This record gives sequence, structure tokens and C-alpha cells, in this order.
Amino acid sequence: MATRQKAASPPRHDTKVITALRRFAISITIFNLLGYTVLGFEQPWLWPFIALATGYTVEIGLEWIAARSENRVPRYAGNGLRGLVEFLYPAHITSLALNMLIYVNDQVFVMMFGVLVAVGAKWILRAPVRGRLRHFMNPSNFGIAVILLLFPWGSIAPPYHFSEHVDGWIDWLIPAVIILGGTMINGKLTGRMWLIAGWVGGFALQAVVRGILEGTSIPGALATMTGIAFILFTNYMITDPGTTPSRPGAQIAFGGGVAVAYGVLTAMHIAYGIFFATAIVCLVRGCFLWALHYTDQAREQFEAQQRRAAAQEEQREIVEPGAGDSAEGARAAVPSTSAEAVVPQHENEVVRR
Repeated sequence: MATRQKAASPPRHDTKVITALRRFAISITIFNLLGYTVLGFEQPWLWPFIALATGYTVEIGLEWIAARSENRVPRYAGNGLRGLVEFLYPAHITSLALNMLIYVNDQVFVMMFGVLVAVGAKWILRAPVRGRLRHFMNPSNFGIAVILLLFPWGSIAPPYHFSEHVDGWIDWLIPAVIILGGTMINGKLTGRMWLIAGWVGGFALQAVVRGILEGTSIPGALATMTGIAFILFTNYMITDPGTTPSRPGAQIAFGGGVAVAYGVLTAMHIAYGIFFATAIVCLVRGCFLWALHYTDQAREQFEAQQRRAAAQEEQREIVEPGAGDSAEGARAAVPSTSAEAVVPQHENEVVRR
């Protein structure tokens, strides 16, 4: 009995995105190594490995299920070890970022739950983009937001732990390196500098507006932008190429939208607004993509109906000529009663007589 041949797996990312993911993965790995040995990360040493194991397992497991249901080769199965490593770049980045940015005391299963949500949401919360379903929720940000909502006793990692054990000129070196590395990756590979400009400009604007309307300290709000946590978020989280738009105008709107949402949430005295704001804007973008998809489908169906109606009308005119047809066409459609048609009958009558 013949068996169905499995289809080849579609390409996961193009070359530039793979290069960007590779550099993101290397950067966050080095930062975690320095964080636990030099900087002062406060999560247990074993947790990054637990986070990675959880993220890898979920990513490979869900890809295997998807490949089986679609009768195709799993994406991690192509190109040997290199293909597996490139397939796991997103899960690697998401797992380390979530463990680095969340603090849930000694509840390791809560951290693992966050990784499960972050990686698993990429296979559930999807929207059509250029004919393909793409995830629209920023993975690590979404996992953190879900933890903060479901476990109110949890919190984000204290910002001081990024430089707790260093001082002096190293305090200036860390953000400088992050900015330099992030600018190179986002400027040359992901192309998300417009998004960063919209986010940073919008953040500064909302700080000034809140100061004017609410009387809060404008310098204090602006000083948030100098922290390592803010710089990390700006260069390595909000610029996720898989969940942000590509066009400059859309990037500015996305970054500015996150800043506006953050300003509103902060004015409402909602803590951790930066993560909730990003999740809200990502969700709005996903709904917009689905609405755009259904609108395009409705337009295509309407145009197809119009074409079918025009074709039926044209066919009807060919079979049943209208009143405006020529006399010759009308005579051609009516049985002939001319003299030539009468003569044979007259001759037959004469013969019978």
C-alpha cells in the first residue's frame, strides 16, 4: 500500500533574521553568564538550565505535533545539528529572558509555567501575515505578563541586580555595551530602529505629559530611561522581529502605542505597566491583522461574485439577443417565411393536382 510522502517543511526564517537571532542568543547567553558570576543576578544558578530545558521541550514537542498534523517534515529535522540549533534560537532567547526578568521567589514551577506560556503561545496566538500564520504576542513579555496577572505575589527582577556587584566606570560600561550591541543588531539585521525611535520618543513625551497633568516629577520619569532594565527592554525585547511590524510608519506607531499604553497604565497606578503595555499593543495588532484578513477575504469574494455576475450577463446576451440587435440578427433568429420558402410548397400542390 502506497504511503503519503511528507511535504518539506517551510523555511522558518530568512538569512538576516537567523543571523539576528543567533546574535541575540549569543548576547543574552553571555549576559546571563556575566550576570550570575559578576553582576549579581539573584535567581538560583540552576534556574537558567531549567528554563532552557523547558523551552526546548515545549518548542520541539509542539513542532513535532504540528508536523504530524500537517504531514510534513519537522523544521528541526533539516540541516542536521545546525538546523536544530537554528530552530531553537527563539526558545533559547525566550527562556533565558523570562528567567532573567521575572522573580518568583523559590517557586520554580511558576517560572517553568511562564516559559511554557511564552513558548506555547507562539503556536496558538497567531494571525495571517503575507499569507502565513505568524505569532503576534511577544513571547517572553507575554509569559511575564501572565505570571504577574495570575500570581500577584510575583514580581519582576529588581533592576539593581543587573549591576549589584559592580560600581565605578563599569556601571557606565554595561549600558553602553548593551546600547552598542543592540543598535548594531537592530540597525543592520532586524531593521527596528524606527520602532526604537517611536518607543523612546513616546516614552519621553508621556513622562512630560504626565508631569504637566498630574504634577509628577518629569526628571524622575525621564531618569527611568537611563536604567539598565529600560535599555535591555528597548534593545532586546520590544524589538522582537517576529511580533513587530516591518514598515517604518507602522514601527513608529507600534513603539509609540506601547509608550502611550504605558503612560495610561502608570497614571492608573498599575504596576509593571511596561510589560502590560507591550502585551496590549501586541494583542491589538493581532486583532488588526485578523480584521484585515477577513476584510480582504470579503473583498475578494465580492469581486468574484461581480465577475461571475458579469460573465452570466454576457452569456445571457449571447443566447438571447436584446432589442437593440440588428435587423439581420433578428431575422436570423426567426424561422424564415420568405418567398423562397413558399415556392416549394406551391410546386408540390401543382404536382398533386
